Amino acid sequence: MWLIRSSVGRKLVMSVSGVVLLLFLLFHLSMNVAAVFSADAYNTICALLGANWYAVAATAVLAGIIAIHFIYAAMITLQNRKARGNSHYAVSSRPRGVSWVSQNMFVIGIVVLGFMVLHLSQFWYKMMFAELMGHHEVALCDGTTLHPQDGAAFIRYYFSHLWVVAAYLVWYAALWLHLTHGVWSAIQTVGWSNRIWLKRWKVIGNVVATLIFLGFAFVTLFFYAKSLCGGSCC
Repeated sequence: MWLIRSSVGRKLVMSVSGVVLLLFLLFHLSMNVAAVFSADAYNTICALLGANWYAVAATAVLAGIIAIHFIYAAMITLQNRKARGNSHYAVSSRPRGVSWVSQNMFVIGIVVLGFMVLHLSQFWYKMMFAELMGHHEVALCDGTTLHPQDGAAFIRYYFSHLWVVAAYLVWYAALWLHLTHGVWSAIQTVGWSNRIWLKRWKVIGNVVATLIFLGFAFVTLFFYAKSLCGGSCC
């Protein structure tokens, strides 16, 4: 099958899956920003996206897309290394016109994926998964118990810890690096680019990546600052 064996097919699959994941990131960001303005609004969204069949199905599809994106990225990386051969020069040097981010996209992707495990263990596992298991209360490390659909409380709890905030900021930075190359590269692969639009897509990709970084970072820092003043000054 050409989508698996062909270099063009592999890049196309990775690009399309990447665009889908980008759209999910924008949706996730809009949810998080809603939590800043209204805990009730955020919890309403959490209730709609709880253990309902459509939310579970969408989560399964999303997990599949993430797996496909990572697997194809690994395939392309191995293919590129094989094409370069075993020369130390070919591996260690960076060709002219090739950015550091472009050359290290797979490594950055592993960092993003690693931090995603932390995120899932703190939110998805204790919210949707706990609800699927029939739990009406979830115990946290400090002995606090929360309802699986009280997403705003989970955000307040985790983003009140400095190490969590620092870890998430590193995650956002890795995500920013990944997106600054991934957005325009995906557009170019699917054929929506030319010599004129390539530079424009690069600018658009940088803007989108920066907005996503700043949006997630703002929410994280907002709730951390709110925890420092007990919620009375924010």
